[in-house]
Amino acid sequence: MKIDITVLSEDELIDLHRRIVERLRFLSQTRAHHKMLEFKVGDRVIFKPDDRPTLIGVLTKYNKKTVTVITENGEHWNVAPGLLTLAKDAKASENKQSNVIPMHRL
Repeated sequence: MKIDITVLSEDELIDLHRRIVERLRFLSQTRAHHKMLEFKVGDRVIFKPDDRPTLIGVLTKYNKKTVTVITENGEHWNVAPGLLTLAKDAKASENKQSNVIPMHRL
């Protein structure tokens, strides 16, 4: 289906934009949720933050868009599920990009 946006009013364009953004956000959350379901609380996982060595930790909590991982040295991290690898798959994690948000130690 094609939409000729040249015939839409400003109000219609704003509404279309809002609906597109909502749909894209929903699709992103759905992908993250499906990826999150590949892991369960208690799994040992590996991830690679920017400018830091690879970290190993235990998944402790599901969040709305991320999961909380506690590393072996006690740091708490919120990590996008797409950046995690199960610890038994260590070699695959070396190639993952980082999009990790460090949390203050609790």
